[in-house]
Amino acid sequence: MDKKDIKFSKHLFWDVDVNNLDMDKHKEFIVGRVLDYGLMEDWLAIREYYSLENLAAISKTIRCLMPKSLWFIAAMTGTNIKDYRCYKFAQLHPTLWNSCEN
Repeated sequence: MDKKDIKFSKHLFWDVDVNNLDMDKHKEFIVGRVLDYGLMEDWLAIREYYSLENLAAISKTIRCLMPKSLWFIAAMTGTNIKDYRCYKFAQLHPTLWNSCEN
C-alpha cells in the first residue's frame, strides 16, 4: 500500500495538518492515534502499511496508550504487555491523574 493511498478517519488528526504527516517520520504519532481513537478501517490501513511485526515494534516505543489500546495491540501481535514502554511508564507513575489511564 502506498502512503498516498491511505485515508484516515477525519477525527483522528483534529489538531494537526494531515498533509504534513509522513507515514515513516511520524509513525509513533500515527500508530498511537489509530490505536487510541481509530476505527477498524484505520487499523486495517496501518496494519497493511507497517505489518504486524513493525506495529509491535513501533507500539513498544510509545510512551502513552490507553489500556484498551495496549491490550489490543499486544493481543493482535502476540506480544506481552510488559514489553511496552507505556505499560512500564504507567507502573512507575501510578497516580489518579495519570493521563495514560483515560
